[in-house]
Amino acid sequence: MLDPLLSLRGGTTVASLNRPWRFAPKQTYDPQTNPEGLISFGTAENHLVTDELVEFAQKNVHTHKTDFLYRGATAGGPDFPQALVAHLNEYLKPYKPIHVQDVQISNSASAMHDALAWALADKGNAFLTSRPVYGRFDLDFFNKSGVKVEYADTTAQDCFDDTVVEKFAEALQSCEARGVKVKAIFIVNPNNPLGKCYPRETLVEIMKFCNQHRLHLFSDEIYACSVFDSGEPTAVPFTSVLSLDTDKYIDRCLLHVTWGLSKDFGAAGLRIGALISRSPSVIKAVESVARFHNASAPSLSIGAAMLSDREWCRGFVNTSRHRLAAAYRHVTRGLDEMGIEYLRGTNAGFFVWINLSPYLSEQERFPEFALATKLQRCGVFLHPKEEHSLETGWFRLVYVQDSETVTEGLKR
Repeated sequence: MLDPLLSLRGGTTVASLNRPWRFAPKQTYDPQTNPEGLISFGTAENHLVTDELVEFAQKNVHTHKTDFLYRGATAGGPDFPQALVAHLNEYLKPYKPIHVQDVQISNSASAMHDALAWALADKGNAFLTSRPVYGRFDLDFFNKSGVKVEYADTTAQDCFDDTVVEKFAEALQSCEARGVKVKAIFIVNPNNPLGKCYPRETLVEIMKFCNQHRLHLFSDEIYACSVFDSGEPTAVPFTSVLSLDTDKYIDRCLLHVTWGLSKDFGAAGLRIGALISRSPSVIKAVESVARFHNASAPSLSIGAAMLSDREWCRGFVNTSRHRLAAAYRHVTRGLDEMGIEYLRGTNAGFFVWINLSPYLSEQERFPEFALATKLQRCGVFLHPKEEHSLETGWFRLVYVQDSETVTEGLKR
């Protein structure tokens, strides 16, 4: 029942907080102080590089007067946008260089998703994506802006094929039949939770499809620098949608990219995200609500210091990639030894897509939730049904912790 003291939208949002398994519990395990604590494989934080971040910040970040003034945070502050553009031009390899006027800054990628939903769609409209997909987009787009997420009927095996546009077409037709107006298609590249990159040919077909139907396309590329040598022979290299000659395939005003510091730089606590768009009207629309989404000036100072030091940046990204590769090999070796199937051909992100369907109980009404409950009782957390998968029994396992903790979690 909705609280009569709240607005309809406020009451609906509050009700969503009570959804079972909506939020991952915090990890409490510590091998010395709390060896019986919970090990969480649910939260995508890169713990492999935290020490490097702390060391850099302590040595190189200094407080300035502007960090305590409005202008230190407005529009990304005085230094961060230029530093960000330099980084993105180096690692996204855009066909046409990104300029500061193409960028808007926010306090996290999630906040930018909310601003994009507000700018591109009206309440009750929808954004369309494939599945499996990171499960919190429905919060990002709906909780404030009232924009729904609709899902094409894809699987981990076919969502990267260029024929995925046929599934998008079916979903678009279904939405129209139900009176739901789709305003955009969004993809996550590299993909969360699958840890795979989109082939160039598929990106082209998706752009052409969006252009044909006058749909916005935005690509969440927050794991762009978290691509590594996994040793998987079928792994596809990362291609940013901006690295293509996109004007051949889509109206530039329909194409947008989101990025942030939370994944590639392991700095979720800084709360810095960004939109890259060649559409002046979309940039202006997001700017019009930017006052509600400004990153803090101290965070922007830290982020600017990091991204401005290009030598440190390159070393940090290389170190992170090396450690991600080692962590991937460690967790998959453990899964192989346990006889647990996982999606092959992955080479990006912080997670592996594992198949626990042999362990589901046919007697349970909600078998994945029942299995997750059993696992949690044994001291390990996996998020059930969060990624909207059509295939039962598949879970996202986040493995970017020290190898001893991962080994103990696998043991449990």
